[in-house]
Amino acid sequence: MCHRPAPYRLSHSNLLTALAWALCFAPAPASAWVYPEHRDIAVLAVVGLDDERGAVFEQLWAQARTGNEQRLCEQGADSAQGLTPTCIDWAALAGIAGDHSCSSQRMLDTVLDSEWILVVADVAAQLKADLSRIPITAPAQQQVQDGDLIATAREQLASDKHQAERVNALRTADIRLQRADPHYATRADANLAHFLLARPDTRLDADEYGVLALRAGSDLNAAGVYAWFHISALHKASRLNDATLPPTQRAELARSALFDEAFALHFLQDIYASGHVAGSWGDVSQRKGTHDFYNQAGLEVFTWQGRDQTIVLMGDAHMRPQDAELAAAAARKSLAQVLDQAAGLPQGYILPPAPDTVSGADAFDICSTTAFPDRGVALGQRGKGPYSPVFNEILLDAPVPGLGPGLGALPRSRSEVGTFIGLAGTMDTRYLEGGFVPTENQGGWISGLDIGFRAGLGLEGTMGDAGDGLVFGQLGLRADTASTNNAEDTALENLGGSLSAAIPARGGLSARIRMPFYLIPGDLLLLSPMYLFDRERYMQMAVTAANGGLFSLEQGWATRYGRFQFILGREIGATMFGTLGNDQLAAPSSPPGGAGRVVDYKSIYLDLPILEYRPYRAFSSNQSSSVIFQLFGGADIPYDDSVSYPPDAQPISLDTVYSLGLRMVFDWRYYY
Repeated sequence: MCHRPAPYRLSHSNLLTALAWALCFAPAPASAWVYPEHRDIAVLAVVGLDDERGAVFEQLWAQARTGNEQRLCEQGADSAQGLTPTCIDWAALAGIAGDHSCSSQRMLDTVLDSEWILVVADVAAQLKADLSRIPITAPAQQQVQDGDLIATAREQLASDKHQAERVNALRTADIRLQRADPHYATRADANLAHFLLARPDTRLDADEYGVLALRAGSDLNAAGVYAWFHISALHKASRLNDATLPPTQRAELARSALFDEAFALHFLQDIYASGHVAGSWGDVSQRKGTHDFYNQAGLEVFTWQGRDQTIVLMGDAHMRPQDAELAAAAARKSLAQVLDQAAGLPQGYILPPAPDTVSGADAFDICSTTAFPDRGVALGQRGKGPYSPVFNEILLDAPVPGLGPGLGALPRSRSEVGTFIGLAGTMDTRYLEGGFVPTENQGGWISGLDIGFRAGLGLEGTMGDAGDGLVFGQLGLRADTASTNNAEDTALENLGGSLSAAIPARGGLSARIRMPFYLIPGDLLLLSPMYLFDRERYMQMAVTAANGGLFSLEQGWATRYGRFQFILGREIGATMFGTLGNDQLAAPSSPPGGAGRVVDYKSIYLDLPILEYRPYRAFSSNQSSSVIFQLFGGADIPYDDSVSYPPDAQPISLDTVYSLGLRMVFDWRYYY
């Protein structure tokens, strides 16, 4: 679990702490439907309006576009919009809200003034096209059904294939979004704004829940954020009834009301994402793990008014047509309330007048706070507040959130985020170009075993399953077999056994370190002082590092058979041979013709993993295990060498031995 440390002074001992903290808060929060899904829901909401309300919407959107006709699309909800959009329609605002802006006011400024938002819209359009080609299927059953092993295996491979395609599509989109919007992965990382507030007990009804969600001091949550900005939209819409408004102020009010409502609808749509119903409490790893699991597996839920029947929801990047229709129906009701206020149409309830409402978009920043301030409106108690009819109309058909910690809570999962300790067991084989003695040019093989204790920070898959922000240090013991190539031109050459090998069997202390890098290995650690005076820039670098580096060369690639990743520079291992005993090898006599020399030596063996393949990973609530294969290169560097026999023999200079090998690692971790 990641915790914010108290301020501290920079020293050599806390450079790694600064790096770990930056990486800890680098991942993006789980933010419900992906941009194109948010936009599709909003399009459906507008398309489904009745004729009268549809006309009001088009009129308001036309007013909102005044002076910004090039940036804001002519159609408020363009269902035919394809790749590379040249403008932003109103439906797209639901995707921009929250994930690419922290307030309605900031969203308005971004949409009207920034160029990067069009790049974001282009990435979203491509992601929509990519996801549309991938079927939405339930996770395959792990057990054999009806004794048909072949059918079960095929089902599993098909499910894994679709999930891998989805991971890769999201990976590509996330990296492009991060480049376009540098704050994408770090925005709103301190609160639960995109999640439903967990119920404290089973007795709450929709009225009481609505009051609790927005009450001063309540944790930010999706229902409360929706209510906050929806109230702002209603207030501005009510002022549009004033026939004396000058055209410029009317246009500003119309624009602000529609932007406030679009911002609100992002969070109303979040309420219908399965991972955000279930993943509503816990630390970062629990929220993300639970969120990811239920998004893919789906979740059966009750609604506030339909407790005699249930519905099944899916989540981010797994939206089905029925999920979109459910969320769109709620968004349509909410938008209709705003349109009715703007047109002065009867609604069956009367809201308090708001003559002093500012004309600009709401500036409440959801990224800089963890709890609601006083909204400044009378929420009332159960069914008695002036806004109760407004929220009841929306919430009654919404999913009932799960209970908080304790009895009856939904089963929870966990992602590999947080501090851990663990064990790693390694078996490897490597090919040597020769031996330490300069005249030994015959190639050979060495095998080895290593067992080590690890401690570190797990951040794998924090911005998607392709990410790798893993940081750890490892200490252990290593034992190598004798090499298969023999010591040449010595009396031991043909005797067999370890001493006859070019490199005899040996053991040593091993160490390993792994961390991502931005441009060159180790740069995040070297640049960690930047965290103290430019935290934002340093965290953006950490996000980029965790997701493949500046050029995205080291991002993970998911397949139905496992995950591949190019990792050169992210990990280095070292073994100090000769520290646990006296290592010796045989060398030819000098001058030639003698029985040979016995050389005492030490060496440090460095290995650099190049390519990693992970076919298996399992995760429980606090433990993980995985099997990993690595292609690696190595260099065995001798030092402190001396001839021990015969006593008067000439000294010898040993060479570095280079190698290429393959290792299998069993990695077990326990997370705190």
